Amino acid sequence: MTNGHVTCGSAAVGLLGLGLIVGGCSDRASVEPGYPAELGEMAIPSSNPQTEAKVALGHQLFFDARLSVDGSRSCYSCHLNADGNGGGVPTAVGAMNRALTRHSPVIWNVGYMTRWYWDGRAGSLEDQALAAWRGGNMGVGQDGLEAKAQEIGAIVGYAEQFAVVFPQRGATPETIVQAIAAYERTLVCNDTRYDRFARGEGDALTRQEREGLDLFMGRGACAACHTPPMFTHQALLQDGIYHNVGIGIEGRSEDQVDVGRMRVTEQEMDWAAFKTPSLRNISKSAPYFHDGSVANLDDAVRYMASGGYRNRNLSPLLMDRALSEGELAAIVAFLSSLECGELEEPDLP
Repeated sequence: MTNGHVTCGSAAVGLLGLGLIVGGCSDRASVEPGYPAELGEMAIPSSNPQTEAKVALGHQLFFDARLSVDGSRSCYSCHLNADGNGGGVPTAVGAMNRALTRHSPVIWNVGYMTRWYWDGRAGSLEDQALAAWRGGNMGVGQDGLEAKAQEIGAIVGYAEQFAVVFPQRGATPETIVQAIAAYERTLVCNDTRYDRFARGEGDALTRQEREGLDLFMGRGACAACHTPPMFTHQALLQDGIYHNVGIGIEGRSEDQVDVGRMRVTEQEMDWAAFKTPSLRNISKSAPYFHDGSVANLDDAVRYMASGGYRNRNLSPLLMDRALSEGELAAIVAFLSSLECGELEEPDLP
């Protein structure tokens, strides 16, 4: 816990009353006091300022399966500590035991992103939380949101908190997703062994890991997309950055392929393109890619280093890097230095 934000050591709620919000005409603030400047700009909308009480409320709601239509799923259900904060199965499982179509990604540093979901269809964390709540993940449906919000707000412990955090508003679909998003913005991972090495702690990485870092930044060209310190370039542009790396295409007819970003933009150039995920906590969060089709990290690194599966829209950044087995192993070893911590499970009302 440092300066009021949650670091990778814990997701407990800390002292957030440090002026985290800078008021002004923009809905996006610049680097906020209390957040690590080395990670860049934290996307906190002025319409949903951080407060300690709001984050505490959102922390509970994130873990509360009573938000789902059948009481079976919480936000945390798709981002378990046991699975490195991502999904432990290839594609997510939603309420009513419904199989979904994409893998649950790691959500450390999710507040620094500019678009959400694999295809970037959500423009804010609030939009993402709402879509997951009413959609397949939690199954409430658009027509069920108000009733579910009233149900949550009627729980004595929650009623007291909503009265403090959202006076005159209480528990509504909007205030619930605002609280969840506020909590998610505290999930900051910036104290991994790599981060300590980058700050000058030379023995934080082993010799093999340092070799892997050199390859990652150099001949392997991994950093072209997985750019430090976020280990994704997804946050560099307001609309995000998306690539077709050939996953989910081999052996399928085109009408069976998940078209990814193209579904949002309707642009042919986005066919089967997906966001570049952060590599933080990657060694703990198998399986990999948007469809969870690669079971282990060795195979995921080998696939990317070989240039991916050739198709009509393959990213030009993908090519065979001609790395040896030892070099591939060094990159995998380096990636273990990006391990974050665990989310802290709160007591629920």
